[in-house]
Amino acid sequence: MVVEVVIAGGGTGGHTSPGLAVAALLRERSIGCAWIGSRTGVEARRAPERDIAYFAIPTGKLRRYWAWQNVVDLAVSVPAGVASARRLLGRLRPRVVFATGGFVALPVVLAAATLRLPIVIHEQTTAPGLANRIGARFARRIAVTFPDGGGRFPPGKVVVTGNPLRPELRGGSPDDAVRRFGLDAVLPLVYVTGGAQGAHRINRAIGPLLPPLLERAQVIHQCGANPATGDRQWLEARRAALPEPLRARYTVVPYVGSELAGIYAATTLVVARAGAGTVNECCQLGLPVLYIPLPGTSGDEQTLNARLVERAGGAVVLPQAELSPERLLAELRALLGEPRRLKDMGARAVTLAVPDAAARLVSLLIEVWR
Repeated sequence: MVVEVVIAGGGTGGHTSPGLAVAALLRERSIGCAWIGSRTGVEARRAPERDIAYFAIPTGKLRRYWAWQNVVDLAVSVPAGVASARRLLGRLRPRVVFATGGFVALPVVLAAATLRLPIVIHEQTTAPGLANRIGARFARRIAVTFPDGGGRFPPGKVVVTGNPLRPELRGGSPDDAVRRFGLDAVLPLVYVTGGAQGAHRINRAIGPLLPPLLERAQVIHQCGANPATGDRQWLEARRAALPEPLRARYTVVPYVGSELAGIYAATTLVVARAGAGTVNECCQLGLPVLYIPLPGTSGDEQTLNARLVERAGGAVVLPQAELSPERLLAELRALLGEPRRLKDMGARAVTLAVPDAAARLVSLLIEVWR
């Protein structure tokens, strides 16, 4: 197997999606690639699903708070990951390493640096993660989604490429979602998502407001399947208690896969966290969003992501501290009551997207290895 690009990164969808988009374009151009990731992250499932050669290494986690596990990870997991990545890179002999962030990317970046392989890092958010901030000192180029106005990276290394969209999300048909979920093709559709793991606070706010919301809209709710919270079972019970006409308008799903393209195509309004992946998808596809950022993330990145889109006029931000069923219902009613505003929000969100981001990243990889 001839491998010219090794992709490293994952743990979350936001760190995985850019790698998948770049891998798809590399394949179109007959450029060989492989992926080094964790054993249990999102990338461990999604990359093999797309027939990308996948290699798992030991990984730790870079926590910003004190925990004994930090000592274990730094002393055992990270060095083991670096050693494993170094062996893999020595065997694969790529021309360049493309790191998309997350704790799994750092051991690969460090291993690549010891082998003097060129490294390109991609940062998806407005507030760079710790792994990318550490890895930046070893990178030849740092590709960013938004201009690095905060000066967090060395200016001479920074290239604005945007954040690529997985190609399978383009060209979705609303008819797919209508058939799959039994939707009313005329009634507005609200898509609620907290990301792959779901969002407990959003889930619990949605439950009580279902009867009045479903009087004027239909809802697909991606709620996660966390057994500790029991949110899915709780929401299913709420659904079962609805009168029949309204029950048919509410769909609960723990996870959304290939059907996401159709859901996005049919959606009138998205209610979501503001992770890098979700924000990028909604901007690229021109979807109006009510963002409820997860507080306390690295550098409060979700709030920064959401506020960036809000300033462009493409979203409304509801801080989690202000979230309640009553407030959420009021916001949804106001937005759904103004179809022209929703259309304008979608158009403004698109202005933040870079449609050819994957092509820019592939060009940058080729430039670096040459």
